[in-house]
Amino acid sequence: MNHALSYIHPQAKLAKSVVIEPFSTIHNNVEIDEGTWIGPHVTIMEGARIGKNCKIFPGAVISAIPQDLKFKGEDTYVIIGDNVTIREYVTINRGTTANIDTIIGDNTLIMAYAHIAHDCIIGKNCILANVANLAGHITVEDFAIIGGLSAVHQFVKIGAHAMISGGCLVRKDVPPYTKCAREPISYAGINSVGLRRRGFTAEKIKEIQDIYRIIFLKRYNTSNALTIVETEMPASPERDEIIQFINNSSRGIMRGYNTPKLINNNNF
Repeated sequence: MNHALSYIHPQAKLAKSVVIEPFSTIHNNVEIDEGTWIGPHVTIMEGARIGKNCKIFPGAVISAIPQDLKFKGEDTYVIIGDNVTIREYVTINRGTTANIDTIIGDNTLIMAYAHIAHDCIIGKNCILANVANLAGHITVEDFAIIGGLSAVHQFVKIGAHAMISGGCLVRKDVPPYTKCAREPISYAGINSVGLRRRGFTAEKIKEIQDIYRIIFLKRYNTSNALTIVETEMPASPERDEIIQFINNSSRGIMRGYNTPKLINNNNF
């Protein structure tokens, strides 16, 4: 159902059950699948591919060209999965020749005023809170949560089930299952609440905690810590995922938790 006060390019491909509210604009070379709702004052630009049962709220701009001076008008895309919610004034830019696609996975929630730049890959079941800002070429794996007002540096990778505190400046990779906070960002434990909600057993959560105690709390350098984890911790998919993530990190991982120095009251 398309409102008379909306504009839809004649060559845009919309499923019959798509709803377009007043004052929204759908450009050429756009495809929108069944059950998706496009609220008022939304702009969907060329190259958008939007899945089923999505909800896009007023003021959002989807598939605008990249904010990248190297972009020369190539055919690139924004690929949005099923059941994605995009709240007010979110901006999601098309890819560049580096990756072609900017990708948003199924069941992801992107809250108001968030920005996702070119060539980002967002996994399934992720949450980006209000005014989270992602630069180009960022990878966010499944079930990750990025707190409000956070800013993520280009080419950073955020692991599955990780949780980033609000207001963080994320310049380093964040390994899976962890929480990070402070400035500069550092390890703040594992995301145990999120893991329990997703069915991880108490034994599995303890295993992950033990791995990260070695990596972040024992004050080993990263290579020594990984050697200890690989030799002393029993093999498991989670252990191997953590090791592989850190070994493949191009920017390096966040720092371990550093306790503040105690104040010597005798100095007063």
